[in-house]
Amino acid sequence: MTVPSPQEERGRLEAIAAHSAYGDGANRATIAHSFKVFQRFIRPGPILEMGPAEGHMTGDLAALGEPLTLVEGAQSFCESLRDRHPQARVVHSLFEDFKPDEAFQTIVLGHVLEHVDDPVSILQRAREWLAPEGRILAAVPNSRSLHRQAAVLMGLLPFEEALNAADHRHGHRRVYNPETYRRDFLRAGLTIEVFGGYWLKPLSNSQIERDWTDEMLAAFMKLGERYPDTAGEIYVVARR
Repeated sequence: MTVPSPQEERGRLEAIAAHSAYGDGANRATIAHSFKVFQRFIRPGPILEMGPAEGHMTGDLAALGEPLTLVEGAQSFCESLRDRHPQARVVHSLFEDFKPDEAFQTIVLGHVLEHVDDPVSILQRAREWLAPEGRILAAVPNSRSLHRQAAVLMGLLPFEEALNAADHRHGHRRVYNPETYRRDFLRAGLTIEVFGGYWLKPLSNSQIERDWTDEMLAAFMKLGERYPDTAGEIYVVARR
């Protein structure tokens, strides 16, 4: 596989940002619940959010009142983040080029690792940016989600980890399952403290957005925490 140059990667990020749909429809509820999960593990001290994109979680992180750094590869996203969150330090940089001058108590990677070329390398870098008692909080879509398993049975996907139309639109390079997700943290030299999931997702976003109430969506977000291996989203809390 050819490794993209920094210039190619910046162009790729800007192209994705120009047509971004990270926070559309049910995705917004997913991000909101993801923050509720992450908040359980956030400790006082500096926070780094990697790849905030439009900043759908950034407002919740900023409201915690801790020093907040945002590192984002798309210039258009950075400009919007600076306007909306003047109290945060916004850094326009690829993760590979980012060199922080402080250690972070919490590093948040919400829907990041499925996008990057080398997720283990990114996790290794993040590990070095942690304070001694710091934690990495990271979430990704789960290939073993019920809706993806159903898509395979219906012939809409050849296998669970195959990239679908939404994956391509969002710029995903992979879809993790629980085993491959934990594997990358271990390969990066991190210790996994918590593995979990949320959003028991039986249908596609478009079907959910057409037919479900907000109460149904909230219930299925919580229900997914009981069944992490088949939840729509999986997350890890890790330390050095």
